[in-house]
Amino acid sequence: MPLSTLLFTILICIVPLALSAPATSVVENTSTSCFPALYFKTPSNIPSSLNNWWCKPETEYAFVGFSYEVTACQSRAQLNQDFYDIRHRFQSRYIRLYGACDREDFYDDVIEAAWNNTLGVHALVWFGFNLDDVWIGRRDALFKSLHSNPKAPFVTRVVQFGSEPLFDGVLPHDQLAEQVILAKANLSSLHINVTVSELAYGFQERGGAQDVLDAIDSINIHMLPFFSSSASTANNSWPLVLNDLNWFIQHGNGKKMYFDENGWPSVTSPSVQPNSPLAVADVPNEQEYYVVLDQHCEFLKEVIGGGVAWFAHIYSDDMEPGYVSSSPEEHACTMTNNHHAFAVTPLVFQPFDRLAHALVERYA
Repeated sequence: MPLSTLLFTILICIVPLALSAPATSVVENTSTSCFPALYFKTPSNIPSSLNNWWCKPETEYAFVGFSYEVTACQSRAQLNQDFYDIRHRFQSRYIRLYGACDREDFYDDVIEAAWNNTLGVHALVWFGFNLDDVWIGRRDALFKSLHSNPKAPFVTRVVQFGSEPLFDGVLPHDQLAEQVILAKANLSSLHINVTVSELAYGFQERGGAQDVLDAIDSINIHMLPFFSSSASTANNSWPLVLNDLNWFIQHGNGKKMYFDENGWPSVTSPSVQPNSPLAVADVPNEQEYYVVLDQHCEFLKEVIGGGVAWFAHIYSDDMEPGYVSSSPEEHACTMTNNHHAFAVTPLVFQPFDRLAHALVERYA
């Protein structure tokens, strides 16, 4: 089936950064001082310590990278090619893994490609949608790579349990919180954070799941306003975004927040349907959603916890089939992030892969 191509514009404001570097594993996010700042040079040898390695979370806000689906079990060569493009063409600092590849040692290939291209990784323990326990083996395989690969702690910023385990009912919230706590203990020597990738409604329908919010290190939010029963066009989406964000501000204990599965679809399909008759799915609205986020850049920077960073979902149409083609026009825009301006060329970008289950209750 033909693939769709989106002309995608990200505009991110420049805000001066004047933060001192503590004697911890994070430092000021200047152009060369910390991983994965835009002009940081990955050393030839693996450092002996994580001290002064990671950039401060407060310096990571607005656009930071893409969701990247791994269901295709990309080769190491393909990962390197894509990560190079993500880093150098779009000036990303992170990728957020989506889906699962159960090939042995696959995450070691991800680590190598991320190291080679100076990208941090939001890794993922993928539950899938079958309500089975296959995630346990995936968790164990990921942890094996994290402990055995010496580069793993230097590229893996956080491990996520996802996608939407609360909303999908994979585990009761108390058991999910226990898994987070156990994972934090397992990874404590590596100084890798642990979180859950989830909708606001996923927490809300479980009575708030405050035990999960208390356990996680960062809050990784699915921000999908198109599926609100109040949705219309993307330029009217900010109140919907703010509604979910305010809930996390009120219940998140001041933790760092990311919009990780984040965007507005350009087409619908049997599994991607709006819950509002006024919701419009097309390329201009998909683009406009990110313009809306950019218009609130200063606000998002000042949100408690060090500002809100966001990923664009998802990197390539090739990762999800079934979308009609559009005729792209050459376009470039100026994009700024971390004091560095660069051109954004046409981006291959796709609507959401699923949400076959209705989200009509989300904003009821």
